[in-house]
Amino acid sequence: MTDKEKAEKAVELLEKEYPDAVCSLTYNDPLQLLIATRLAAQCTDKRVNMVTPALFERFPTAQDFADADVEEIEELIKTCGLYKTKARDISAMSKMLCEVYSGIVPDTIEELVKLPGIGRKTANLVVGDIYGKPAVVVDTHCIRITSRLGFHNIKDAAKIEMILRPLLPPEKSNDFCHRLVLHGRAVCTARKAYCEKCCMNKICDTCKNSAL
Repeated sequence: MTDKEKAEKAVELLEKEYPDAVCSLTYNDPLQLLIATRLAAQCTDKRVNMVTPALFERFPTAQDFADADVEEIEELIKTCGLYKTKARDISAMSKMLCEVYSGIVPDTIEELVKLPGIGRKTANLVVGDIYGKPAVVVDTHCIRITSRLGFHNIKDAAKIEMILRPLLPPEKSNDFCHRLVLHGRAVCTARKAYCEKCCMNKICDTCKNSAL
């Protein structure tokens, strides 16, 4: 089985196991997803979803964030961790959105990564979930599971994205990454791979090398 065939099979198996593939962050517009994803760095999505309602009520638009005192943003996001850095990034990205993009979140990875604090993971999530473009969101679950499957043995997220892009069906790549998050939380966890109950154990290198 080639890597492309394995990837297509993995997509099929995860579709059956997790028919509903949605982002676990709560948002109503592109700006909210952009900011929520920035807050989620080294923080759980559950915690972010507890913080963002008050944050987005206080600052509904990019201009509101751009005009805000950074200290007020800090206070509202304090429980997300690294709040000073995140508040500074949110303020700076909002100012750039208003000054360069007329307050509109860009629809390409190339433009999104120009924003302060925005890397390829966040950019892929936005273009995939908001704009419906092919995307590969390489988070910790994606890195771990695609390594265990045998697609790579590296940790560099950008390189992993480039490995996976030609292997995954473009129209299904974004949902595939969402399903990897669900699978990584439930079955293929960081602490242990529960191969005996994994829907992909017939195609996984790690499963083949373990005693089921």
